[in-house]
Amino acid sequence: MIEQELTAAQNVYSRITDNIETVMHGQRHSIRKTLAAFFSNGHVLLEDVPGTGKTTLSKALALSIHAQFNRVQFTSDLLPSDILGVSIFNQKAHEFEFKMGPIFTNILLADEINRASPRTQSALLEAMAENQVSLEGKTRKLNDLFFVIATQNPVEFRGTYPLPEAQMDRFTMKFKLGYVEPEDEVAILSAQQTDHPIHSVEPVCELEDIQKVKNLVRKVRISDEIKRYIVEIVSLTRRRDEIELGASPRASLALMQISQAYSLFDGSSYVTPDHVQESAVDVIAHRLLLNSQSRYSGISPDSVINSIIQSVKAPA
Repeated sequence: MIEQELTAAQNVYSRITDNIETVMHGQRHSIRKTLAAFFSNGHVLLEDVPGTGKTTLSKALALSIHAQFNRVQFTSDLLPSDILGVSIFNQKAHEFEFKMGPIFTNILLADEINRASPRTQSALLEAMAENQVSLEGKTRKLNDLFFVIATQNPVEFRGTYPLPEAQMDRFTMKFKLGYVEPEDEVAILSAQQTDHPIHSVEPVCELEDIQKVKNLVRKVRISDEIKRYIVEIVSLTRRRDEIELGASPRASLALMQISQAYSLFDGSSYVTPDHVQESAVDVIAHRLLLNSQSRYSGISPDSVINSIIQSVKAPA
């Protein structure tokens, strides 16, 4: 990777981050995580209480890059066809015409995804893994730039359906936005005193710039030592006593790709152990299924991953 490419990629990342920050005060770290998943062809699950800015983050990202944005409010009566689309008979042409669902977009916000039935949740599986959907015997490709941001409320369980392990494994990262500092919350009040600043967000780059950065992420050098370090961390989740179901090779791939994105953001042409450690909890923890004894003992997947990181010697 030449220096000019690295500088150009950093410039795109900085412009998007700064633009989103005009409406997302005090959330620079969360923006960094979201963009890492975005540029590495992944998807994000945001689990947080209402009002922390999950929807605003999604809209601000779409507006910043001049992308098409669709939002689906997941409810108990939502059907797969409401997401994927359906064929409707055209009486004038005497034939069926396919009406594309909201999944045919660049950025899809799956709001409160755990309120829909498992059948409807599964409508996203093929799209997130293979960038396509199979309907009525036909395979339809999605946009090359397809990114899912799903949200769920961690404190409200009535009328919800927990995401199955197969669905969780499709999300590259899962994290929380959290509450901002009081000073940042004051800035939010001031910014929205007369109008929401999201209405004034303008694009700072085009989709062509995004594709260039996505291609560069894969070019970030990662040594065999770092690859073995990643695999050792992930494989230990399959041997820990606290864990009933460990992380799959998909987690290793995701950890590598997110680490490459972080490296690019930091202006580095190669991955370091620090980038792997920064990514590990957000990439791996949500894929784990703890045994009942561990859950009742108050052990969390995050703490298990942190323990594993401390136990594995990082390459020099």
